[in-house]
Amino acid sequence: MSSLVSPIIDVRDISFQYEGSPTPALDHVSLTVAPGEFVAFVGQNGAGKTTLAKTFNGILNQSSGEVIINGYDTRVAGLAALARIVGYVYQNPDHQIFANRVRDEVAFGPRNLGLSPTEINDAVQNALKLVGLEEQADTYPFILGRGQRQKLAVASVIAMGSPVLVVDEPTTGLDLRGSLSIMDLLRQWNKQGRTIIIITHDMNIVAEYAPRTVVMAQARIVADGPTRAVLTDEAVLKQAFLKAPQITRLAQRLRERFDFPGDILTVKEFYTELNRRIGKCRGG
Repeated sequence: MSSLVSPIIDVRDISFQYEGSPTPALDHVSLTVAPGEFVAFVGQNGAGKTTLAKTFNGILNQSSGEVIINGYDTRVAGLAALARIVGYVYQNPDHQIFANRVRDEVAFGPRNLGLSPTEINDAVQNALKLVGLEEQADTYPFILGRGQRQKLAVASVIAMGSPVLVVDEPTTGLDLRGSLSIMDLLRQWNKQGRTIIIITHDMNIVAEYAPRTVVMAQARIVADGPTRAVLTDEAVLKQAFLKAPQITRLAQRLRERFDFPGDILTVKEFYTELNRRIGKCRGG
């Protein structure tokens, strides 16, 4: 992140412990995220990923340290102000869907932000168009498929115009087509200038979509950097009980015998390198 750009998320040495828990959920964690970044939080269950993300919009308040969101101290700003900055999509979309029509679900956030009827209508239409649910605007949300309900949850946050979108396990319960649809939507939203943070266990999704990866283990950040460097660092992955994508592990096995690049992250990269070598052999 450039020193000339102020972070939109600035976490300063925070700790947090759930009531009744013998160990901290966050243990002196510091992190900055620049506007417009696409970041993945990875780690085993209980590592602190979701707890950290919930401090960004005041769902949880740290016991020590500071969380500054777009210049606002989360302990002072309040939930209403933070909701304008950070949108949060839960792992299970059914935990945040409650309205009887899709359009009413999407309109709830903008209405509570005090937008005019015209602004609310425009926000709803734009969000539904973006996620491909225009034709389901008057549908009862709970008859939608799992992937569509996930898109509805995302649309409800998008309609609020929040510059930061946090999505917890965006592909859980989805088939490949549904997963790619959601992730392509988040990539499109990111290209429009929004900051995207995903919390996920899917290393293939991380490799394909997130330029930056934050690894958490035992309530601390143990690695934070470019995804290619993080997902090919065997020591870091071992510490966090994670595995690199399968295609990366295959490339690393081939490196041992054929000097194959060991930092390949995606199938597309693998085949590109393989075809390059085949072409070189034929040319030779």
